[in-house]
Amino acid sequence: MEASSTTWWLLPIILASAILHIQAEYAGARKRVYIFKPLTTSLIILLALLIQPPVSTLYKPLIVAGLVFSLAGDVFLMLPNDRFLYGLISFLVGHLAYTAAFVSIGGFRSDFLALGIYAMYGLIVLYLLWTGLGTLKAPVIVYVVVILGMGWQALAVWRANPSAGTLSAAVGAASFVLSDSVLALDRFRGGFSSARAIVLGSYFLAQVLIALSIVG
Repeated sequence: MEASSTTWWLLPIILASAILHIQAEYAGARKRVYIFKPLTTSLIILLALLIQPPVSTLYKPLIVAGLVFSLAGDVFLMLPNDRFLYGLISFLVGHLAYTAAFVSIGGFRSDFLALGIYAMYGLIVLYLLWTGLGTLKAPVIVYVVVILGMGWQALAVWRANPSAGTLSAAVGAASFVLSDSVLALDRFRGGFSSARAIVLGSYFLAQVLIALSIVG
């Protein structure tokens, strides 16, 4: 996987911004959270926009669209009032954009091994969450199906067409699934101290890897 040298300088800046955001979360410094959370995702969007050449003309705008909806989700989830459902919808649309990008490379792939891996994982997570979901059962089920579908297609594309770019997409999608799983377990099953570091670390890693998959 190769990208223009003009884009790689962004990676340490993204890393520094992500670390500052995680530190602010644990310090309870809301003003810094409001700065560094959207800043980190915005820098990843910039990374995606600067990458040349893209793997295809359709893939890049779909990935950028997914990142933009993720940025909207970031903003909703960090607001002081509970905007969880709005954040859920924003990320759901983002995952649909990512899925469309992966499908644009050779079409929809019915890889049953990849499907089985993600289906089993999803059932385990839903089992652990179920009693705590309350009135959010339906939207959470829809979200789980969409994000697992995204992961399924990313893994299927890599298995069918192994390359550095498709591997980056597959690992990025898996990291996103991990991030959202820990976020949900932390929210609906009771918090644990390392949750935010795991959620945010795997989330930003996922977004960077998905952005880097643009180069093919």
